[in-house]
Amino acid sequence: MTTPVRVVLVDDQALLRAGIGTILSAHPAIEVVGEASTGAQALDVVRATRPDVVCMDVQMPDMDGLEATRRIVADEALTAAVVVLTTFNRDDYLVEALHAGAVGYLLKTSRPEQLTEAVLSAAAGEGLLSPEVTRAVIARAVSERAPTRPAAQPVVPLTEREQEVLALVARGLNNDEIAADLVVSRATVKTHVSNLLAKLGLRDRVQAVVYAHEHGLTG
Repeated sequence: MTTPVRVVLVDDQALLRAGIGTILSAHPAIEVVGEASTGAQALDVVRATRPDVVCMDVQMPDMDGLEATRRIVADEALTAAVVVLTTFNRDDYLVEALHAGAVGYLLKTSRPEQLTEAVLSAAAGEGLLSPEVTRAVIARAVSERAPTRPAAQPVVPLTEREQEVLALVARGLNNDEIAADLVVSRATVKTHVSNLLAKLGLRDRVQAVVYAHEHGLTG
């Protein structure tokens, strides 16, 4: 039996935590192992439970979610991936969250299936942005030298298949969708994504999206 993805929920509103917890716990591959109502409390809960994924609110007392994300990501003893879940559709929050190390950014108006997909994607090492904010991060990061934008550099040679995969990543497709488009296995796509990230010196799929748009590699 596959071990479920362990999740910690961080939000200062108890009703929202309960609702999010209900959605995630209904999925057989997800287990909610802890909750916190402040950023400072989140650090203690994450260190105690060692989850795979943290769903992090932004505005909270004591310590906001962006600072909590920075500290969780910077702690080498922790391996949790952070998905920011917020009511704020603001590109400054989005860019700062990604710079802090978050691998996903969803609005609280997202559909339940988007939330579960974001958690499972984060646990699998894949980033996911809410469709409503994808354009914002691309526009902001490409038009300015934002923290998530890779420094200008020559295009690193990629194989033809890696270029195809990068173009599909830039369109916002996940690994399953890319696999279906290219008629290959999900594992093959994951290998191509890992290889192209390593070649380009990029941290995650979000940076790959920005890189592809900067260098005209969107297909």
